[in-house]
Amino acid sequence: MRLLAAPLLVAAALSAPASASSAASSCPDVRVPGALHSVTTCLTDLTTTGTVPAGRTDPADWAGLLAPGTLTPSGVPGVQIDGYFADTSATNTNHGWNHDSQFVLRLPEHWNGGLVVAGPPSTREQYANDPIISDQVLAKGYAYAATDKGNTGAEIYKDGDRPGAAILEWHRRFTDLTRAARKTVTRHYGTAPARTYAAGLSAGGYLVRWQLERHPSLYTGGIDWNALIFTPKTNLLTTLPPALRAYPAAAQGDPAAHDALLKAGYPAGSEPQWAYHHKNLWTPLQHIVRSELDPAYTGDDASYDLASRPWQVRRAVARISLTGRIGRPLISVQGTLDALTPPARYADTYTALIAAAGRSALHREIRAPGAHTDGLVPLSPSLRPLLPTFTAAFTDLETWTTP
Repeated sequence: MRLLAAPLLVAAALSAPASASSAASSCPDVRVPGALHSVTTCLTDLTTTGTVPAGRTDPADWAGLLAPGTLTPSGVPGVQIDGYFADTSATNTNHGWNHDSQFVLRLPEHWNGGLVVAGPPSTREQYANDPIISDQVLAKGYAYAATDKGNTGAEIYKDGDRPGAAILEWHRRFTDLTRAARKTVTRHYGTAPARTYAAGLSAGGYLVRWQLERHPSLYTGGIDWNALIFTPKTNLLTTLPPALRAYPAAAQGDPAAHDALLKAGYPAGSEPQWAYHHKNLWTPLQHIVRSELDPAYTGDDASYDLASRPWQVRRAVARISLTGRIGRPLISVQGTLDALTPPARYADTYTALIAAAGRSALHREIRAPGAHTDGLVPLSPSLRPLLPTFTAAFTDLETWTTP
């Protein structure tokens, strides 16, 4: 199950062989430090224009993340490395490997000296950001690396030996890939990357924030898009249950239930998204995150109350919580009509955390009319794609962090 890969935008699976766009006779064998297995492919185009026919991406992994009619850059020749690091879980079936901790690393022929590292949203895999981040930064000349976070699909909570371990692995895999990618880039081009940026949407944005808090020395800066947060008081386990409780009655026209959703932080104007979110996001995500952080709970997920749960549950939440103590410049892009990470609960909370930590000078926030992902734009004329805002913000981040 790939959450957010909804019926609004459906992509077919690939069947073309990887050799379709490769030049194997002259392709270097690029080794990634720490990888148990890797395959190097030289491509005439590293963007989705080239990787789709070459079988070097998975369109199902990014289904639902693009607005209909979105045009992405193309024409970037270079080298792609697909592989995996040591792991004991096997939820990622890409390439028939049945092995988690898979990654992709793309090295453009015309390199600008930089590197962008990304993690996928939700429970998706390493190719989820290909059109929305990889294509965009490759066109600028950046090397690009992405991880599957170490576990994928609707049962990530089965990975790890204690509550929160699966989510903590996300951060470790991101850090490990950044280090390995930096070393690989250095060997391939003969010089270390001058700039390294972390980038991500939703859960991937949460990873960006964690990296800039815990490992700022690895990065020049970061950019997040409608990012999740986990704090002891604000997280999916506190924001989703009110929506699950109120939506069924709100869908039947109950004004009190509608008001309850608004009071829970879901923005006025986001109503056209609620039916979709209830079915495809709120319900499954509450189950996944609750199962990961509070596996002993046996009640109805709509009735869940984090504040009343045992201290062990709150400790698990604390282990994965953000602090706001970022150590590098961060730009946050937030859709004003986001019905999964409503700004009043998510963007405002993290901005306040950063201010409380005395790091406001390192943070800029951009708000634009939009939903959680661009695939939801057809749901309402009030929604607009956020990808243009994200790409413009990335340019702003470059300017901000370049002496």
